[in-house]
Amino acid sequence: MEFIVNLSCADRPGLVRSVSGWLYDSDCNILDSDQFRDPEGDTFFMRIHFEGKVELKALNESFESIAADAGMNWQIWDCAEKSRVLILVSKHDHCLIDLMYRQNQGELPIDVALIASNHRDVYGTAAREDIDFLHLPTPGNKTEQEAKLIQEIDARKIDFVVLARYMQIMTPDFCSKMAGRMINIHHSFLPGFKGARPYHQASERGVKLIGATAHFVTADLDEGPIIEQDVERVDHRSGASELAAVGRDVERIVLAKAVRYMAEHRVLLNGNRTVVFQ
Repeated sequence: MEFIVNLSCADRPGLVRSVSGWLYDSDCNILDSDQFRDPEGDTFFMRIHFEGKVELKALNESFESIAADAGMNWQIWDCAEKSRVLILVSKHDHCLIDLMYRQNQGELPIDVALIASNHRDVYGTAAREDIDFLHLPTPGNKTEQEAKLIQEIDARKIDFVVLARYMQIMTPDFCSKMAGRMINIHHSFLPGFKGARPYHQASERGVKLIGATAHFVTADLDEGPIIEQDVERVDHRSGASELAAVGRDVERIVLAKAVRYMAEHRVLLNGNRTVVFQ
C-alpha cells in the first residue's frame, strides 16, 4: 500500500530525522520526498510518498505523538483512495469537459461526485458521464443554495471543490467553511481588466501575453493563494475572439494542473501563499 504524508510546523533541528525514523519503525519505505523551509516565517514544509504493509489508522495513531511534539499541521492519505470532487460551472464548459476527459483517461486521480451549475447548459455533460447534477438557478436564494451545497459536500464526502468557470461570487461564510478546499480558475488579466468582456478589453490595450491563474477561493475576490499560473504569447494580429480561444486553452491546462496537485496532495497553504511540491 502507498501513502502520502504532508506536514508543516515551525522549523527546528531533527524534523526530517524524526519523520524518517517513524517511517523506519513502521516498516515503511520512502518512494519520494520533498521539503521546503520558508525563511520569512521560519516554517518547515514536507511531503513524503511512501509504501508499507500497514493500515492508515495505525499510521495516524503512531504519528500523533511525533506531530504533537513538534506542533505540526499534518495529514496522511491512502493513495488508493481518489479525491472526491464537486465541480461548479456556469455556461462556459471547456474546463469541465477537459477535467472529465482527463479523469476518464486516468490522468487525474479524482472521482467527480457531483456537478452543480446556475444554468442547465451542462446537464447533458453530467448525464453522459453518469454524474449527478444539481441546478442552482440564477436568480435564487444564495444562502439556501450554499446551505444545500454544504449538505451535498458533507453527504458525498467531497474532498475539494473546483470552480470551473463558475460565474457566481461565493459568500464569505461559504468561503470560510471551505477554506483550503475550494479552487478557482480565471484569466490573469485581473485586476487589470475587471468586469465583462475581459478579452475585448485586452484586445483594445494590445496585450502580448494571455494568461490564467488557479488559486484558492477566499472572501477577497480573486485574491486567494495562488496554486498554478501560465501564459501564452500573442501579437498584434490577434483579435478578441483569438485571444479568448488562447485563453480557454491556458485555462484548461492551468486548472488541470491545479486539480492534479490538489488530488496528489502537493499543495500546502503558507499564509497568503502556497507551497506546491511538483
